[in-house]
Amino acid sequence: MNAMTLSPQGVEWLKHVEGERLQPYDDQTGKPIAAWVQGATVGYGHLIGRGEWERLGGGVSLAQAEQLLHQDLQPFEQAVTRSITATLSQCQFDALTILCYNIGGGNFARSSVVKMINNPRAVTTFATLEAAWKAWNRSQGKVMRGLDNRRAAEWRMYSSGAYTHW
Repeated sequence: MNAMTLSPQGVEWLKHVEGERLQPYDDQTGKPIAAWVQGATVGYGHLIGRGEWERLGGGVSLAQAEQLLHQDLQPFEQAVTRSITATLSQCQFDALTILCYNIGGGNFARSSVVKMINNPRAVTTFATLEAAWKAWNRSQGKVMRGLDNRRAAEWRMYSSGAYTHW
């Protein structure tokens, strides 16, 4: 079986949520930057590595932003494929890939979400898969309204196939 990839509908959803920023900015503050900082970001949520600053620090074209997104998605698509043993629909794969993209592959692989999808009777600290999913709503220890909204929209995608935003 061929490994699944994020559908065009999933890519468009993610682009809408991440936002298009062709000039570098600080991911924590959203403010434009002129020098590399931890969290330097460009395009559709591409974290700029220190070694990439010379190439990307002056900004990117729309085509470069698209290329970066597709490159960035591959490890997260692979992480979902590696972590999930259950059969997934396309909308479920899309939602899981988008979650993984946002929380990181390591966090995803160790998550209660993965445990509960692979084994619906798995014992976790969450009563439901939805509760486990929506628990990924913190940044730097604080509950963030934006992450609450994002998790709810991802959950709708996973559970009902609705590619809606908030």
